[in-house]
Amino acid sequence: MRALLVVNPAATTTSARTRDVLTHALASDLDLEVAETRYRGHARDLAQQATEGGETELVVALGGDGTVNEVVNGLLANGPDPDSHPRLAVVPGGSTNVFARALGLPNDAVEATGALLDALRDGTERTVGLGLASGTPGTDDEGVPARWFTFCAGFGFDAGVVGRVEQQRERGKRSTHALYVRQVVRQFMGEANRRHGTITLERPGGTEGSADVVEGLVMSIICNTSPWTYLGNRPVYPSPEASFDSALDLFALSKLSYPSAARYATQLLASTADRGPHGKHAVSLHDLTDFTLQSQVPLPFQMDGDHLGLRTSVTFTGVRRALRVIV
Repeated sequence: MRALLVVNPAATTTSARTRDVLTHALASDLDLEVAETRYRGHARDLAQQATEGGETELVVALGGDGTVNEVVNGLLANGPDPDSHPRLAVVPGGSTNVFARALGLPNDAVEATGALLDALRDGTERTVGLGLASGTPGTDDEGVPARWFTFCAGFGFDAGVVGRVEQQRERGKRSTHALYVRQVVRQFMGEANRRHGTITLERPGGTEGSADVVEGLVMSIICNTSPWTYLGNRPVYPSPEASFDSALDLFALSKLSYPSAARYATQLLASTADRGPHGKHAVSLHDLTDFTLQSQVPLPFQMDGDHLGLRTSVTFTGVRRALRVIV
């Protein structure tokens, strides 16, 4: 099988020696081309070139969730076509690796490589759904290019946390779960709209006052799978029903006062695959194919843990059976 291995040399949990060992292991079973990323967006460009070239059957992403996101966007640059596009495989090399773990892969890169080789020999794969976020027609953001995400997006509070973490990493801080927790606290203390949310959820066919329009949201988490993330080895489930086999799930909060924030944070930490956060300030929706989030003020936006700046509106689409993945 002809394959392209896209390697992020800055991956936080794999050394150069480990990456060399993994590359040799994969080359023993594949007709392998190896390419290291050199700039932001390079993984996307490499995957797009492999797809458009028509000869590559498999693209392997060795890196964290950001590298995987770029590879997926390259594979689907011209739209989803799982029957003709190269398949995707993932070897986790980041600090969290939500997508790989949600697929059931080991979080250790060496073990995951062994699992990938076994899957290739056995011919096992699955076709997963993905999320697509695009600019909303008729708004200031309508010209923003559409972008795919594999496991989550966030508009508002959680995206602000991601932005703060990225700032700390640019200053030389290591990406750790303790760093994320500290930035959650700082984002909460500086959140100007935590008592009166600025986000409105709109679904097709909805009118003001209907069940398809929800106003006053402070934060919104869009999940394409479950769990949403991990704190160490503890999975966190805002939307336990989210699945690669359905469309998108939404979890949102309409208030983040000190008591409500403490309550929902506790529920998130105690969440399970059967029960997520709940209460009068919580909104939970399952299997959404199309919806839009609009804000009265610009808010931070993230996809797959990558901060994408400020937006006032984002339109989401859940696309079933978008990409074949080796598992």
